[in-house]
Amino acid sequence: MADKRPVTTTYPQPAQGQNGANRRVAPSGNFISPLGRAIIAAGLVSEDQMKAAVEEARATQVSLNRVLVARKLVDERTMAEIMAKRLGLELVDLSRINLDPTAVSAIPNQLAKKHEILPIAWKDSKLVVAMADSSDLVALDDVRTITQRELIVVIATRSDLIQTIERSVRFDDALDATSQAAADQVADTDTSTLTVDVIEDAPIVKLVNITLAQAVQQRASDIHIEPGEDEVRIRLRIDGVLHEVNRFPKVLLSGIVSRLKIMANLNIAERRIPQDGRMSGTLAGQTVDMRIATMPTVAGEKIVIRILDKSTALLELGQLGFMKETLDQYEACFRRPYGTILVTGPTGSGKSTTLYATLNQINHESRNLITVEDPVEYRLPGVTQVQVNTKAGLTFASALRSILRSDPDIILVGEIRDQETAIIAIEAALTGHLVLSSVHTNDSVSTPSRLAEMGIAPYLIASSLDCIVAQRLTRKLCDNCKVAYTPTLSELRSARWPEDKIPPPEKAFKAGGCPRCAGTGFLGRFGLHEVLIISEEIEHAIAEGARTDTIRQLAKSSNMQTMKDVGLYHVALGNTSLEEILRVVS
Repeated sequence: MADKRPVTTTYPQPAQGQNGANRRVAPSGNFISPLGRAIIAAGLVSEDQMKAAVEEARATQVSLNRVLVARKLVDERTMAEIMAKRLGLELVDLSRINLDPTAVSAIPNQLAKKHEILPIAWKDSKLVVAMADSSDLVALDDVRTITQRELIVVIATRSDLIQTIERSVRFDDALDATSQAAADQVADTDTSTLTVDVIEDAPIVKLVNITLAQAVQQRASDIHIEPGEDEVRIRLRIDGVLHEVNRFPKVLLSGIVSRLKIMANLNIAERRIPQDGRMSGTLAGQTVDMRIATMPTVAGEKIVIRILDKSTALLELGQLGFMKETLDQYEACFRRPYGTILVTGPTGSGKSTTLYATLNQINHESRNLITVEDPVEYRLPGVTQVQVNTKAGLTFASALRSILRSDPDIILVGEIRDQETAIIAIEAALTGHLVLSSVHTNDSVSTPSRLAEMGIAPYLIASSLDCIVAQRLTRKLCDNCKVAYTPTLSELRSARWPEDKIPPPEKAFKAGGCPRCAGTGFLGRFGLHEVLIISEEIEHAIAEGARTDTIRQLAKSSNMQTMKDVGLYHVALGNTSLEEILRVVS
């Protein structure tokens, strides 16, 4: 028989409500609540164990669920699942959620700690709050009073909740404290004459470090530090979209800029021209590399920091979103011993990731792989990588000439920017090397014209090109909250849905919004790839100087899948929304 004597457990003192009374009223006697009955019915505890837990909850003025967890009768996760199911609430894993900073800051940090409640997202102007105990009406009333918003409650385990509150509060408090300390310190300082000694002072150092760590924690790819008339705005690019996260007093701009310049070994005295640099460090528990670019503006220097995820260099092509047919066509090209493969798209479209993933596929000890890049973004084992250094005279063209004397099998040129680089790369392909590179064009079929504009003879372009891959990145719908609907005929017609290629879907999905995706409806990104194989017919057209429209018609007649076709396939598969595809590729 179970021991009915109360188990001694240490709890924090119960928080007080607005009227000074304890915020919870424990059950009297051996009364077992519906929650307790549900736990007994689930076979997790006996009735005697439950009665003992109820008695302890009454004596200590602590909620029953916390007593059961403390006694190790029910584990935290199971308790949260039971409460969520019983109340019809969503159960969230806070460790996988990208918190919305504007939601977190909706209540004071002290209140979040006191009531163990954390706002995590917005949904339709309502505030989503995570709690371990949704029966805490005093906590809900306090948050509702302060925010003047309707609340949507979700359940989280208490340990996850406390850790997340501490983490978010730590960033919040640290930013507030360090920005104020730094502002106080430089308020009476002539910012035009700031020295390294001032910049190395702790408040500025901490402010920069916390800002960088916050960006890493929230999966940002870029940090924008933008000066205004009176403030400095901090924005993070998350899944391709910019979100404002902080504002600092304008007096801190010189300190922040100079601190970052020191970290990237840039000239802190030079404010008139753009500068580029690189830095690395351990942030939010992980080692990251960062590229930094400064730009003088009328309001001061703007800084953009690109956060480089080292795991990107280890990705395989199958993880990038290639459709099977498209990937098979592309693989047939890069498995050839010679020729030119170009990847094209705007800045930030994932070109480098695709090129690195391709190198990973063909990297073998029997081959000599050499790259020339500006800058070298990721280190690849078994690959010789050359960093362009224009000041020292090491350009793409000069580096390529040297590489050709180093017995290469495969050459990666980070980007073809000018005629000289293009000619050397093409000549390398024509003399038995496989050359991979990138070019900035809008789609695959316009790339031959771009090379011709650089001054490359059409017959050289035609004879060296094997394949052109155009790509964009699109956001992936959050699987936790995407909403199914039936697209109307007018929607499909407006999107110019290619019914001859893709059957119109009976069911599509659109963005919802939940704590896991911070209310955006999207979580992560994948690539849309358009692969143009240079067939004999297309080769003849390029050699004759055909216009882009002619090449496009030939590509369509060879059943090339355009980026929009690929995007609409993903809409039909439920991976993304129609609105998102039309935003990325019209």
